[in-house]
Amino acid sequence: MNKVRDILLCTLLLALSLSAADQPVRKIVYKQEPAYPEIALKMALHGTVKVKIWIAPDGSVRRLEYVGGHPLLAESALQAIKTWKFQAALKESTEIVEVKF
Repeated sequence: MNKVRDILLCTLLLALSLSAADQPVRKIVYKQEPAYPEIALKMALHGTVKVKIWIAPDGSVRRLEYVGGHPLLAESALQAIKTWKFQAALKESTEIVEVKF
């Protein structure tokens, strides 16, 4: 009985993960490029900043969360992403975006 329950649970989790992966990514309507920080320029610092964003139904960025990347580049990336505008949708969505410097 436990084996059947485990198989059903795994099947359900797989189905849910596949349906979440099929959700379309909202297109960016307006995208401001981040300013390259002066100190990062002096240090010849390059890299990628990863940010999780919550997009309101009207397409505006409602919330940001720094996920990873060099901290000297993060503030510039966050400031730029705040100004981005996405396609409108019926409900709020989340995205993970990467900004390369």
